[in-house]
Amino acid sequence: MDLFFEHGYDATTVAQIAERAGVTKSTFFRHFSDKRELLVAGQETLSRLLAEGISAAPPDATPLAAVTEGLRCASREMGPVSRKLGSRIKVAVAASAELQERDALKSVGLAAVMAGALANRGVPTPAARLAAELGLLAFKQGYALWVEADGTDDAGLEPYVLAALDELYAAARTLG
Repeated sequence: MDLFFEHGYDATTVAQIAERAGVTKSTFFRHFSDKRELLVAGQETLSRLLAEGISAAPPDATPLAAVTEGLRCASREMGPVSRKLGSRIKVAVAASAELQERDALKSVGLAAVMAGALANRGVPTPAARLAAELGLLAFKQGYALWVEADGTDDAGLEPYVLAALDELYAAARTLG
């Protein structure tokens, strides 16, 4: 992330990344197919945590309550390192069309995981997709606010994401 921040994503090479990490290019490619993958390395874990939280929600939970549990589960795992990296990732993504495309694909994947976990609970497809998209939007908004906050608070990501979800849910109710 430091190299992307210092030189820009496009100007940073895999050789530079490997050297900074103290590994060979071969070792880098054993873990990542390309440098884009560094920015989404935690997506599998995030997807798993969201799905686990949704699955663990009480059987009578509404779709949105189940998504809330998924967001809680995922948010609790994001700590100070995630917060610190967030602003650098934002800069790298903003400067690269390739990364913007990858970020959009990540969002689609996370929404699909949540919708799938809801479908496994018997939630009809339209409601599952809507709840998943609302959850994704809340996660993204909460994460952005958390990263932009001054960092002097001890609050983790969870209160930011849950506040964003409450705000979005209230806005959705006004749509009629």
